[in-house]
Amino acid sequence: MPQRLVIRGEARILAAVVNQPRSPVPMILKKSLVVALACLTLAACGGVDPNSPQGKRQVVFKQMLKTGEDLGGMLRGRIPFDGARFKEGAAKLDELSKQPWQYFPQIADEQKGNAKAEVWENQARFQELAKQLQTATAALVVASQDKPLDAKKLDAPVQAVEDTCEACHKAFRNH
Repeated sequence: MPQRLVIRGEARILAAVVNQPRSPVPMILKKSLVVALACLTLAACGGVDPNSPQGKRQVVFKQMLKTGEDLGGMLRGRIPFDGARFKEGAAKLDELSKQPWQYFPQIADEQKGNAKAEVWENQARFQELAKQLQTATAALVVASQDKPLDAKKLDAPVQAVEDTCEACHKAFRNH
């Protein structure tokens, strides 16, 4: 007897499922998709204005990072060492090292990005580290003029550039 009730119960459930109107799942899926797209759109609006000082300095810093990573990668074996490419990269890094500082206004703006307040509170130290970076990249350019290029002789100048970047980041960058 209990088996018959279960079978009849299952039949009723099956009949109820089959006779139901279209499932609400596609509507839920559509609503979820609309909400997700709205969130993505709003997130995109919250980006940095590429024409703002913050946007301009971020572009330069990203170029510096990419160039420096390539140079370090050549010396550490992540990228095949190419003397001509290394020399070009050193010159590019030297040129880039002179650019981002103009995009740090003398007074803090509302778009600080990853810069700590110390950038504006201790401008003398900030400018000193900027000059140290420029000196280090200039020394790297000089070291990359030797022919043939010896990767072992380039390690110290690349390390000096990396150390200068790290010192500035520790003092003036959030995270």
